[in-house]
Amino acid sequence: MAPVSQPEFRLGGVNHLALVCSDMRRTVDFYSGVLGMPLLKTIELPDGRGQHFFFDCGGGDSVAFFWFPDAPDPAPGVSAPVHLPGEGEIVSAVGSMNHVAFHVPPEHFDAYHSRLAAKGVRVSAVLNHDDSPTGVAPALHDGVFVRSFYFQDPDGILLEFACWLRRPAGEPENVTHTPHTARH
Repeated sequence: MAPVSQPEFRLGGVNHLALVCSDMRRTVDFYSGVLGMPLLKTIELPDGRGQHFFFDCGGGDSVAFFWFPDAPDPAPGVSAPVHLPGEGEIVSAVGSMNHVAFHVPPEHFDAYHSRLAAKGVRVSAVLNHDDSPTGVAPALHDGVFVRSFYFQDPDGILLEFACWLRRPAGEPENVTHTPHTARH
């Protein structure tokens, strides 16, 4: 599939991604307190239906959370992955959000991994993504195009810190796989 050179819609990135939390106070403590994302806007939904809070995740983008007093419980393996990548099953259901990846500067990547672990956040091993058959190299090499590690927020939402080392731009050598079709 060739990239579109003149898009029909001029998109400027992601305005915000809206997720659902079980406890807004705990969510604010994690996203602002642990990750350092400033709280941008808070909204109280009418008739006691809940809250909607927005956090600045950098680059003009936001991550937002709804809190609904009667939200269903999470369903790991359906609404989100059960495990961190590299540690077990990462499949989630069609229509679910598998994870949120935040871009971090390559020069701070290793320090951020250590800093989150020091704050008591369980972090995955560093994954060096490359074009090998497994898609991950055990060590950094010239073919690694992105490095990442994963962790979960207090509600089990899978998060990723990632840094591009070589950001693909849709060149033919980077777009070589045929999309699969539905099996039903």
